[in-house]
Amino acid sequence: MFPVNSERVTYTDDAITSSFSYESTSIEQLDNGHLVATPVKETFMFQTATQVPKTGVMIVGWGGNNGTTVTAGIMANKCNMTWDTKEGTRSPDYLGSITQSSTLKLGVDSKTNEDIFVPLKRVLPLVEPNDLVVGGWDISNVNMGDAMKRACVLDVDLQRQLYPEMQKMTPLPSVYSKDFIAANQEDRANNLMVETHKNDQVERIRSDIRAFKQTNNLDKVIVLWSANTERFCDLKDGLNDTAANLMTALKNNEEEIAPSQIFAIASILEHCTYINGSPQNTFVPAIVELATTHQVFIGKLKTKWGKIFFITINEMI
Repeated sequence: MFPVNSERVTYTDDAITSSFSYESTSIEQLDNGHLVATPVKETFMFQTATQVPKTGVMIVGWGGNNGTTVTAGIMANKCNMTWDTKEGTRSPDYLGSITQSSTLKLGVDSKTNEDIFVPLKRVLPLVEPNDLVVGGWDISNVNMGDAMKRACVLDVDLQRQLYPEMQKMTPLPSVYSKDFIAANQEDRANNLMVETHKNDQVERIRSDIRAFKQTNNLDKVIVLWSANTERFCDLKDGLNDTAANLMTALKNNEEEIAPSQIFAIASILEHCTYINGSPQNTFVPAIVELATTHQVFIGKLKTKWGKIFFITINEMI
């Protein structure tokens, strides 16, 4: 880290606070066809905690291709494993991670007039991927070692080394609704919550989050949807148009509340950032209002899951 010598930036033991002025131009079109241009300045305040919290990530669909690969990747980096491939010996890295591998232009050297580039992770306090604690839910009870093999993503030699530890990890029971996902998932749905009422499922997920946080002594938990893409839910007045109507619909066990929305509601109520990694319409107006009311960040990934993962995690903390 390096200090910023500016009257707009202040440092305390707990936070870095900065202000940013955004200047633009507002245009008024008069009835006579003339234009009036007015400069506009908006000031934004940003605050970043100086102490990186111990962070956990709970993945919905943990036993899928994405969840197993991210978990294995963190373990391989943490243990500094090497493995053989047909191209030769490989070692782990975080290439492809914006926060871990990218650089940015910080400015110009005052003496040499040369551009100065620094790693992005030096600009602000960011979580180290190797420090993340990973867990989650899946409708399949297959342990993460066998799920990794089933995914067929990683090289066999790396799988062999990771398997002893990965097989000790088992996903928590998840929510399954055959009306919302592809029929080919039914055969693997053998790890389901005993709760069938949607309101009870929300409470079960909240309990899972609290237990995960307490067991691992975490400061913060982020929930990330990486399960199968759902069909779009219907948008209906009185159902998912407002937060109050959604909570009433939840208590009434309305069928049109999707599993991803059940996880989103639980995450918001537990003040956990919720990231939607699939293109379904999880964030109906009621979910957005609920998150706004509780001041919880929700987000949607719009690029390849693996490449966005660590920048998303750091943006949340």
